[in-house]
Amino acid sequence: MASAQQPNDKFDVIVIGAGPSGNAAAYVLARGGLRVLQLERGEYPGSKNVQGAILYANALEQIIPDFRDDAPLERHVIEQRIWMLDDKSYVGMNYRSEDFNEERPNRYTIIRAPFDKWFSRKVRDAGATIVCETTVTELIRTEAGRVIGVRTDRDGAVVLADMVIMAEGVNGLVGQRSGLRPELKPDSVALAVKEMHFLPRETIDARFNLKGAEGVVIEAMGTVTDGMVGTAFLYTNQESISVGIGCLVSDFKTGTAAPYELLHRFKTHPAIAPLLEGAEVKEYAAHLIPEGGYNSIPQLYGDGWLIVGDAGQFVNAVHREGSNMAMTSGRLAAELVIKLHRMREPFSSENLAEYHTMLKNSFVMKDLKKYKGIPGFLHSSSKHVFGTYPRLLSQAAQTWFRVDGADKREKERQIVSMMRKDRSFSGLISDAFKLVRAWR
Repeated sequence: MASAQQPNDKFDVIVIGAGPSGNAAAYVLARGGLRVLQLERGEYPGSKNVQGAILYANALEQIIPDFRDDAPLERHVIEQRIWMLDDKSYVGMNYRSEDFNEERPNRYTIIRAPFDKWFSRKVRDAGATIVCETTVTELIRTEAGRVIGVRTDRDGAVVLADMVIMAEGVNGLVGQRSGLRPELKPDSVALAVKEMHFLPRETIDARFNLKGAEGVVIEAMGTVTDGMVGTAFLYTNQESISVGIGCLVSDFKTGTAAPYELLHRFKTHPAIAPLLEGAEVKEYAAHLIPEGGYNSIPQLYGDGWLIVGDAGQFVNAVHREGSNMAMTSGRLAAELVIKLHRMREPFSSENLAEYHTMLKNSFVMKDLKKYKGIPGFLHSSSKHVFGTYPRLLSQAAQTWFRVDGADKREKERQIVSMMRKDRSFSGLISDAFKLVRAWR
């Protein structure tokens, strides 16, 4: 715990949470000269995170341009693999480019615990007060409803501020208890489980055809999720591999497979098992990911408060982007607060509405809006997207590439016959039309 001032002092801004969005907001605010208190319920920032993740450089460059000088980065990503799995095979698309071996790489794999601790040190060095092992139990409001501070679990202590930024993560319990946002819906949040598999660096380099600090990301979907809406992934770190899978909570409630069973199925898949062979598993984590998209975004602002990061449902599930949206929303919120503070304007709902406009003009809201129909499409077509089509693709590929004396025109007829048998022509057209509509 680090605190330079008494807990009952009044601050310009209180930031709840020390994840990417909270750290981004607190750092920008402190650099802007505001008196900032950041409250984190963990033992230290990042203590609740053991999993590997992807860091998108551009979003952090907007906040700390020279972050590469000392941030705990694992590998920069030079290859992206997207796989559609059936039970024994995969059909995939790979993109690998030497262009990604650039001076300032675009994406990195990271391990959240050390990265969050590094980011938190930057926040502290910028002048913010950070208090860990402290849970915010409720927001303090005036009779008119304006937020003016928080109450904590430290003997019910109250801390006052002109502004409160909620970066409390996907659960958003403070916002829920205060009636500022609804409870999470099972069909708008995924439960993901991850493991860290440790291997010598040279083994990882050899298995993934890497050198130096190069890295690979694999994202997979298909029968591995047992018909549920979800995806699996594998990220290479310096001396470990992050492996995980996640599905919607609503599907876990009605499905027959538990999260750890799906993870085991993914790890033992013929395409994945050789990549993990001989590894030592040292860490396991489970966490929630907001995946409701654009249609699940809650009210983001009000008199004296703003919501950033996962608490605002800022995750692009199609492209598996979250940290960049979290940091960008935290930065934009902080920039608006600094602007209003310097202009001596009140932190009213009317003035803070500009935050929503800033998000709309950024990639955050534009991307979420672009894919707003995807969750609904996946819900309605999960049986085929995560079952029928992966099997059809595999059968079609095997038929086409197997040389067995049948002529190629006959093979084409076999492939068409398989598709008509498992999914009628009208069904294919219907699904394609739904996907196009959802994509737009």
